[in-house]
Amino acid sequence: MKKQTGVLLLNLGTPDDPSPAKVGEYLREFLMDPHVVDIPAPVRWILVNQVIVPRRSHASSEAYRKIWHGERGSPLKYHSEDLTRGVSAALGAEYDVKFAMRYRSPSIASVLSEWRGRDLAEIRVLPLYPQYAKATNFSSEEAVREVAAELGIATKLRFLRPFYGDAGFLGAFARRTSEVLREGECDHVLFSFHGLPERQLRKADRENVCLKSGDCCDRPRSPQNDTCYRAHCYATARGIAERLGLPRERWSISFQSRLGRTKWIEPYTDVVLPELAARGARHVVVVCPAFVADCLETLEEIGMRAVELFRGAGGSTLRLVPSLNSEPDWIDAVAELARGESFR
Repeated sequence: MKKQTGVLLLNLGTPDDPSPAKVGEYLREFLMDPHVVDIPAPVRWILVNQVIVPRRSHASSEAYRKIWHGERGSPLKYHSEDLTRGVSAALGAEYDVKFAMRYRSPSIASVLSEWRGRDLAEIRVLPLYPQYAKATNFSSEEAVREVAAELGIATKLRFLRPFYGDAGFLGAFARRTSEVLREGECDHVLFSFHGLPERQLRKADRENVCLKSGDCCDRPRSPQNDTCYRAHCYATARGIAERLGLPRERWSISFQSRLGRTKWIEPYTDVVLPELAARGARHVVVVCPAFVADCLETLEEIGMRAVELFRGAGGSTLRLVPSLNSEPDWIDAVAELARGESFR
């Protein structure tokens, strides 16, 4: 009998429940990652444990409560579960498909431990972050490698490369966006990506060219931007806009979810939206293609807070494009990625 291939779908994480205590546990685990808050360990410990978590756990708890779905719980988690079932059915018996979270549960260790005694042909790890960043892809890969080494199965690992330009991924987001565009008026489409501190971009810069010219992220894929999160975001937005036939003046890019006082990638979503309203855009559609499943950053930050911000600045309607979640075309795209050759 042919050996099975393990397929691990990996996403970032979510609290176990929306209580302040559990949200605090999640924030502490997430923010203590040196690839997320990349400052010296003693300073990071003080900042996270004595400043950020005490200040943010209750506010974040209230935000999570707004999107929590009863017994199903966190949208990120149940969409991941649904996606896993769909990809498993699409791939068939030759593959054993599971999912894990980088932070909280189901943990990477719990999944890899299940596979420890199995004679799998290999383990294909699919980090579900389309655009490369050390805070997501590198951190997750490092965590998987550490656990696999402890279990003696590290030699079986293969990792999917960032899929920001994958046709299935781009097509699925374009279809979701076109459905929303057909629902009503739209003056402008805003592609809002999760932000990063600018220093993290520069740390990933192999050629010392990052942010030194106005068009560096508009260039095609090259050694200069192969690990550049911002360049990957631009490539994703271009790919979706091209599939939608959007003229360049009708769409733009921004970055959301910044934390702290350090400079993050610009322009900021919460600055761009009032500017769009001031320029006369009354109806805006927001796409968030850094997230393949709806979560706090899409449903609450954009679907609720950004709507209020835009209306308060004079806009009329702001509509959020639902993420890919477990839609059939996305299930097919993930299954194709899992079968493909974009692994290392």
